[in-house]
Amino acid sequence: MASLNKVLLIGNLTRDPDVKMMTNGRPVCNFGLALNRSYKDSEGNKKDETTFVDVECFGPRAEAVGRFFTKGRAIFVEGRLKLDQWESKEGEKRSAIRVVLDNFEFVDSRQESQNNQSDVNSTSSALPASSQSNSPTSNTTVPNSADPELDEDVPF
Repeated sequence: MASLNKVLLIGNLTRDPDVKMMTNGRPVCNFGLALNRSYKDSEGNKKDETTFVDVECFGPRAEAVGRFFTKGRAIFVEGRLKLDQWESKEGEKRSAIRVVLDNFEFVDSRQESQNNQSDVNSTSSALPASSQSNSPTSNTTVPNSADPELDEDVPF
């Protein structure tokens, strides 16, 4: 039976990345990602929805994310879903799904990021130039088009 576990996300960090060293000396980085979605309900009212996702990365990518990203900064994440399961101190079974980052790209320039943090109402955004680049220092951006059809809810 075939399977595919691939996730592509663009969002903003909800907190500064937390980089730690594992016992084997390999760096691990954890951060939260906020994913925003706007759509129109059945009555035509505009609705906003935010989904929060935990992201984990290892090795050189963990160090790069920890070095170049801060709370509020936009990031493109390519990765896979991972199910973590554990038992609480009270003996209850717990689980959580997180994204394990395989690759990332900068979505905004550092200057745009600083402007967005100081001006919450800023509407500038950008898309990654290529989701295939492995360079963590890629700073290329493509302006977002002002297509009014993008605001509509896509039924698929």
